[in-house]
Amino acid sequence: MEQKVLSFAQENHASMPLLEQLHREIAAFKEYGKETACLEFPHPAVRIPVYVNEFWTSKQRAAHSLHEISYRACFKPQLPRFFITRLTVEGGVVYDPFMGRGTTVIEAALLNRLPLGCDINPLSRILTYPRLNLPEIAEVKERLERIDLEAPRDVREDLLVFYHPETLRAIVNLREYLLKREEHGEMDGVDAWIRMVATNRLTGHSSGFFSVYTMPPNQAVSIESQRKINERRAQTPPPRDVKAIIMRKSRSLLRNVTKSEAALLRRLAARARLITSSAERTPGIEDNTVHLVVTSPPFLDVVNYRQDNWLRCWFNGIDPRSVNIWQLNKPEEWQEKMTGVFRELKRVLVPGGWVAFEVGEVRSGKLLLETLAVPAAMRAGLVPEMVIVNSQAFTKTSNCWGIENLKKGTNSNRIVLLRKPLSG
Repeated sequence: MEQKVLSFAQENHASMPLLEQLHREIAAFKEYGKETACLEFPHPAVRIPVYVNEFWTSKQRAAHSLHEISYRACFKPQLPRFFITRLTVEGGVVYDPFMGRGTTVIEAALLNRLPLGCDINPLSRILTYPRLNLPEIAEVKERLERIDLEAPRDVREDLLVFYHPETLRAIVNLREYLLKREEHGEMDGVDAWIRMVATNRLTGHSSGFFSVYTMPPNQAVSIESQRKINERRAQTPPPRDVKAIIMRKSRSLLRNVTKSEAALLRRLAARARLITSSAERTPGIEDNTVHLVVTSPPFLDVVNYRQDNWLRCWFNGIDPRSVNIWQLNKPEEWQEKMTGVFRELKRVLVPGGWVAFEVGEVRSGKLLLETLAVPAAMRAGLVPEMVIVNSQAFTKTSNCWGIENLKKGTNSNRIVLLRKPLSG
């Protein structure tokens, strides 16, 4: 059950500053029967509390069906909802500079906040915007019926490790149709929806995907790796009905959408701004306009987005070599990049605006990225207020750094909460 509290941005605390009230709620939080552990930040020069509890889980509320788009290293919708409902009011502006699959953007829109998003990867906008500008399911069905997926086509022979020949021909026909519509400026919301769903169904581990069994659907293995999977499992790609799979996934994504939600999302889609750019350079976003940022930046050493998305890029006519996604391996390099991002966030935030910056443990828990993020934010002129660790399993103790159940393999998030000063 979702906690019923007023947003701090809505309450008028004449005798208690907003920040103090927020600290009090987080410290007293026990929605799931656990008390919050209040710890110290592991650096003597930084005196901010670290709150550890189960603040949001899958039990808090079932995530909206519109979020069911697979993407590597994405957080649950409950995370942005926790901060959006507490730190903004309806009509406020919520921004994610590392948009990914659009979790923050979609959740903000569902909560009637104006969503802004940015990602260097053009796939991000392809996967996000159609879930704001929703088509009717009958429109999707009618459009698919008009597309000829059986026309003779030259195909990439190496992709037959993933697809039955008939399935690959259908995929190539759909790809050519979409690329031509885009090239001629004819792509509408229905086409964009079909492209999004097809991009998400390219590979996976069940009959709900176009491919034979492969790795989970948030990444694509290499051709050679798929050959080995096929040999190990003694499998060959079966024929798949591409149109039927797209329709089935479309119905699944839209199953929770009410008429009022669809109207709200379409209304916000006309004003939403989703840009393809680097997070530290976003001139398309005006100064002092954003109330809340909720994001998760690239981690160290963990994810190779270009390698994971090679097949999605092919389907969408994108050269992955042209996508300059950060692959940061050195802590000092990561910290320098984040300092630039924080400077840009300070520019776009309203005075007193917030940043919820989700980081994680890397290198088997030996490096906690908040210890790099906090100094970077301070150098950029943002004020660190707290670290919130959401964990479904934790030990109340005076020091959580190094606790086994907050390390690799547990269901936890670590969020640095920052604020733009009211002046300066």
